[in-house]
Amino acid sequence: MLLRDKIGIVGSGFVGSAAAYAMVMRGVGREIVLVDLNRKRAEAEANDIYHAVPFANPMNIHAGDYADLAGCRAVVITAGVNQKPGETRLELLERNAAVFRQIVPAILEHASAAKLIVATNPVDITTHLTAHIAQTLGAPAGSVFGSGTTLDTARFRTLLGQKIGVDAQHIHAYVLGEHGDSEVLAWSQVTIGGSRLDDFCERQHISLTEADRAAIDERVRRAAYHIIEGKGATYYGIGSALARITESVIEDQRSILTVCAPTEEVAGVRDVTVALPRLVGGDGILATFPQLLSDEETAALHRSATIVRNAISSLGL
Repeated sequence: MLLRDKIGIVGSGFVGSAAAYAMVMRGVGREIVLVDLNRKRAEAEANDIYHAVPFANPMNIHAGDYADLAGCRAVVITAGVNQKPGETRLELLERNAAVFRQIVPAILEHASAAKLIVATNPVDITTHLTAHIAQTLGAPAGSVFGSGTTLDTARFRTLLGQKIGVDAQHIHAYVLGEHGDSEVLAWSQVTIGGSRLDDFCERQHISLTEADRAAIDERVRRAAYHIIEGKGATYYGIGSALARITESVIEDQRSILTVCAPTEEVAGVRDVTVALPRLVGGDGILATFPQLLSDEETAALHRSATIVRNAISSLGL
């Protein structure tokens, strides 16, 4: 039986545990099951986070096995292997592909109706692989998607909001394409209060130069590198993004989020998984909204989608 407020998280490392903590703080769901190959780690994280429940929202959070995912409305996948010194991106991809070919069937065996939300990097490619595996097992289209550029979009809105003096929640701006170096900040589509960015800045007498835009682009695109350099990993931001995405599924909020999902065609590239604004609700991906980009942005999105498509092809998909 599908339980509306039950969530599974497969992978109890930094990202998985940060996502669980963010869900508790945000009040997403009423039961969270942490599953990890290292059962002691899952139990420790579950206990630690459970002790925060009295300060946040009522929640039952515990460790479990794949069988304990039965009834989950959504399952977040953060599991995967870390890159070894000297290992190529393709070698890492192949090792993570082997992991996912075991994880995904195990999840769907016990939670066949769950929506699968993928966060393991490279997220666009692991999401494409997950969707491929899930569909061979009978999962419906739209039931598998990844975190995509949800965090990158939040970074874009936050930094732009700082510059122009507007709360980030009231800025409409999207990062499209790969969650990675080739991602595209869609400046041409930015609106504030119903006005195009340039019109807004002109009316408010705000100077937003090309140098300012380049600096924001750099800080969005390179954010993870700077954080990893300082502390070794990123997890709070993506954990919060996963909580927000999961909330949209659990509460059937029909939110527009820049998640990644298999798409028939993106900027001339066919059968590829990259981030676009998509309507997310209780049934997963409900709609995708292509953007009216500038010629330069369209070319950049084509390059980004091509990079992802080539990586997908390297896995024989």
